[in-house]
Amino acid sequence: MKKVSILVGTVYGGAQFVAEEAEKILQAKGYLTQLNLEPKLNDVLAFSADIWLVITSTTGQGDIPDNLLPFFVDVKDRFPLLTGKSYAVISLGDSGYGDTFCGAGKQFSELLSELQGTAMAPTLEIDAGETLQAEDLALPWIEQLF
Repeated sequence: MKKVSILVGTVYGGAQFVAEEAEKILQAKGYLTQLNLEPKLNDVLAFSADIWLVITSTTGQGDIPDNLLPFFVDVKDRFPLLTGKSYAVISLGDSGYGDTFCGAGKQFSELLSELQGTAMAPTLEIDAGETLQAEDLALPWIEQLF
């Protein structure tokens, strides 16, 4: 049974809702999941997931939300190679912010690639200016990808 660590970055709860619904889909498909609302690198590594699924909103000027930022910094500092593991990123943002649109997801995609993880698909970028309910795009994407 494949394992999926779901890493959530949220400010107002939208990314958390998407992550909780994604977890239900993954479990129904037979995956063993670990939902991380305040992720700690040691916990994620101990779970030994085959796949890291990052679902994050973007805050400020393309920043990673406060609940996910310590994890990102720890991963960047400790640099655990993800050779043989896969990852996928769903990034929520607002295109009205221009160059920083979905910046948190872009930062995670870049880091996981540097760690030699294998992207399952290009990052799914969801624009709050076009889609009020991120789950309308994210959940079909999860269904198809997994």
